Amino acid sequence: MIPVRSILFNYILPAYMLIALSSVMIFDADISHADGIGRASAIHHDLKVALSPDTHSLTAEDTITLPDNQSNREIRFALHQGLSPSVLTPDVHLSELSSEPARPGLPTIDIYRVTLPAATRSFTLKYSGVIYHPIDTEVPGRESPPVRSDTSGLISEEGAYLSASSFWHPYFDEEMVTFTLTVTLPPGWDAVSQGFRAAHARNKGETIVQWASPETQEGIWLIAARFSEYERSSGGLMYMVFLRSPDNALAEKYLEATARYIPMYEKLIGPYPYRKFALVENFWETGFGMPSFTLLGSKIIRFPFIITSSYPHEILHNWWGNGVFPDIARGNWSEGLTAYLADHMLKEQQGSGADYRQESLQKYTDYVLGNRDFPIAEFRVKHSPSSEAIGYGKSLMFFHMLRLELGDNIFTAGLRDFYRDYKFRLASFDDLRKTFEKASGRDLREIFDEWLLRTGAPKLKLRDVAVAAEKDGYLLTGLIEQVQPGKTYRLLIPLAVTMDGKKEAYQTSVVMDKRILEFSLRVPAQPLRLDVDPAFDLFRRLDRDEIPPALSQALGAKKILLILPSAANSALLRAYRNFADTFIGAGPDSVEIRLDTQVAKLPSDRAVMILGWQNLFVKEAMTSLSDYGVAQLKESLRIGKDIIPHENYSVVLTSRHPGNREMALTLIATTVPAALPGLAVKIPHYNKYSYIVFEGNGPTNTLKGRWRALHSPMTSFMKETDVAAKVEMAELLPRPPLAALPAETSIDKELLK
Repeated sequence: MIPVRSILFNYILPAYMLIALSSVMIFDADISHADGIGRASAIHHDLKVALSPDTHSLTAEDTITLPDNQSNREIRFALHQGLSPSVLTPDVHLSELSSEPARPGLPTIDIYRVTLPAATRSFTLKYSGVIYHPIDTEVPGRESPPVRSDTSGLISEEGAYLSASSFWHPYFDEEMVTFTLTVTLPPGWDAVSQGFRAAHARNKGETIVQWASPETQEGIWLIAARFSEYERSSGGLMYMVFLRSPDNALAEKYLEATARYIPMYEKLIGPYPYRKFALVENFWETGFGMPSFTLLGSKIIRFPFIITSSYPHEILHNWWGNGVFPDIARGNWSEGLTAYLADHMLKEQQGSGADYRQESLQKYTDYVLGNRDFPIAEFRVKHSPSSEAIGYGKSLMFFHMLRLELGDNIFTAGLRDFYRDYKFRLASFDDLRKTFEKASGRDLREIFDEWLLRTGAPKLKLRDVAVAAEKDGYLLTGLIEQVQPGKTYRLLIPLAVTMDGKKEAYQTSVVMDKRILEFSLRVPAQPLRLDVDPAFDLFRRLDRDEIPPALSQALGAKKILLILPSAANSALLRAYRNFADTFIGAGPDSVEIRLDTQVAKLPSDRAVMILGWQNLFVKEAMTSLSDYGVAQLKESLRIGKDIIPHENYSVVLTSRHPGNREMALTLIATTVPAALPGLAVKIPHYNKYSYIVFEGNGPTNTLKGRWRALHSPMTSFMKETDVAAKVEMAELLPRPPLAALPAETSIDKELLK
């Protein structure tokens, strides 16, 4: 039995991380690590593969060239079970050692030993067999991975998907690879892999395509299907789109987007590391990012928001994740950095950076409770909303605070140096720290340790704010306290003062490195309100009144009560009960389901979900929603200015629990029983919203939004001010994004639809 790495999460990973976490320990002998980063030099594969989709099989010949520093005469490799390799090189001996049974996301593999003559560094293997693992669909719950489908390897008439963890080619543990891959396919088929396309021929009887990657990789992917191909070249790069059916307009949108995002990131970070980037349409719904291409499902690529959200995220992974490889065992920094420079920066470009940061902090506040917390340095892969809130949300906030601490110029210089120094190498958080230390000339160990190695978050309280008139202005004083249990944090806290007659706020920052900070500010005009951290620049646990009620507060609760409507007709009641059952074992530690006639009053120690217009507790739900402009009308609902009829619509409305502001009260009501199974799947993806409206059986989203946060304790109104007048915060100085998109083109409005 050979040991397997302790973390086998590849079945829920972005594709760029599959090999990093799923490979098998198959070297017994020591191998020198010439590059000093825990990896041996690259093995080169010269692969010639023929796919037979009708028989789910492949035939392959692989000439393997070992690194110059390879001195061991006996080496081991893993291969998908049943491929029965033989060696074609004289005096090279092959023997089978053992088999490793299938694990989640991995096939059963066979372990082989190759014995080489002295001075022999190259040998050829031939193998063939079936790889057919049908797509496994999972619909997990709140504290499980998102809805996903996957396979550990599949050759079928719909298409072929051979990932790095399919073990479809000989895999030598801990080795990086370079390769050439020549694929022979049936007529009308095509294949995509990493690197650049070196040859391509379509004949009547077959298609032959060759891909080559001189760049070191962690494994080899092979994707094949019947494709319509679109391409564009720019500055020596090839932008490509492979669609399963012709669609010129869709392809042009993605080509145009690629032609804008890659130059933007090149200017910010450094040259794009590959010679092509391709969008490849998959034959089931995926969102994978491989080196130099992304594999997205048919529905996903047609969602209008993908091209300005997930798509640039996957492009950026070619710098972080597929360009510089994260040392997963020491913490996955790449997801947080990619989220910060893609998802967050795109919102920042649109003037919504503060909103994005508030939503990230709200997810942490709602989902990371009790034993769900862990340090950023222990994040490996997203497997639940709480792990996402840490590995993506807390991590991106760490990079944001580091940027504010160092300034944009030094932060950007650190990014560029990190990419240049570690391109196609393994890198850790420690390597990041050393790079930023060199760029800034500062010792950053304390900052990195505080945010990466600790659990928890600071929580702030503002109190004792006072103002006094002076000869040449006003003196504003107050106290900020860190009220979280445990040690204090060192914080750079932004403050904003709204002043009478001034359009722009007075802004400053104060350094806090103790439990209670006394501050005093001299401002030139009468202060009307004080805001602490007005743009959500600090990672912290938010007070409930800083953030609007949102579905995440309900989905993130430790305990939940779902109340069924006893007066609903039998079909609708049965649908509600099935909907409620999806919460059992799906994350909440305690799930209770009761009829409304079995509940005397709403318990205050748990989240409550009221199901159905006929529910006896609808009145309590509507009362709690009244502050947000929601009202029940006859056979319809008013949300602000929108009127939603009951007939054929489903609504999800979240408010504060009247008996406990830390808990959520959610109303989910519909007249469409057939919509409830779809709601159970969809609403976790709308977790940041306070209200959601769906239409029909689908159901199809037609309206969504977040309530306005009321009565934030991080805002103090001056005594002389009429609080009822609701003095709005003055304008904050705009913060330029780290990078700007290139000049607009004729297709921009279409891209942003």
